[in-house]
Amino acid sequence: MLPLPVARSLFVAAADRAYRKNGPGTQRLRRNLTQVVGEGMPDELVRDGLRSYARYWLEAFRLPSQSKEQLLAGFGITDEHYDWIRKGATDGGGIILALPHLANWDAAAGWVAANGWRMVTVMERLKPEGVFRQFMAYRRKLGMEIIPLTGGERPPLDVLAERLGQGFIVCLLSDRDLSRSGVEVEFFGGRTRMPAGPAILAIRTGAPLYAVDLSFQGKQTYAVLRPITPPTEGRLDERVKATTQMLADAYAAGIAEHPQDWHMLQKLWL
Repeated sequence: MLPLPVARSLFVAAADRAYRKNGPGTQRLRRNLTQVVGEGMPDELVRDGLRSYARYWLEAFRLPSQSKEQLLAGFGITDEHYDWIRKGATDGGGIILALPHLANWDAAAGWVAANGWRMVTVMERLKPEGVFRQFMAYRRKLGMEIIPLTGGERPPLDVLAERLGQGFIVCLLSDRDLSRSGVEVEFFGGRTRMPAGPAILAIRTGAPLYAVDLSFQGKQTYAVLRPITPPTEGRLDERVKATTQMLADAYAAGIAEHPQDWHMLQKLWL
């Protein structure tokens, strides 16, 4: 309800306060960004990263009150990459968009819904249950179908494969493994685990798979798509591992270009 300049000033002030307090989340972000940039990383990057994270929350809170026109205007993408998504959403075969925690992924979802396309995603079951239900309601209001990661009636991958056959856009945040049984990959010179879901879905269904790079560009969230082509030969586990490594490499390319927009305040590397 606040004028945007006032709201923006408040969120920047909150980010700068978090930077000065240097709490556990800020310290973790600093360690993660050092892994990305190297030991010579300027500490101002941590401040800029917190400001970017605050911008995500500011925009997330304001998204449900935005009109279709505002959702479309707040998102940038080239005509070619727009056509890749449109084709996947309208030819009946679906499309898989795998994203890291960059810029504003909820704005990307709002943009998909504003185009009239159907999308589905998986959401971690947060605690307490009331918080989980509120996030479910919020994202459904943006136009997403939400599948809980755990506790659902059917395995999430089965539902997602079915939705792809119905022409849905499947959007998955995929730079951090939530199951503890993900695929080990190399990432910025270290080892981490990333979820196997996007690779398994692409191999199982043949749907096109793209790594999505998001960044804040002026007033917009801007998207760049990087096509991922899974191997067609070899054992399934080898193909899944190779495809997940391709995704990790694509994420790293985008994060290296604008590390301040990578909102990773959790432990990532093994």
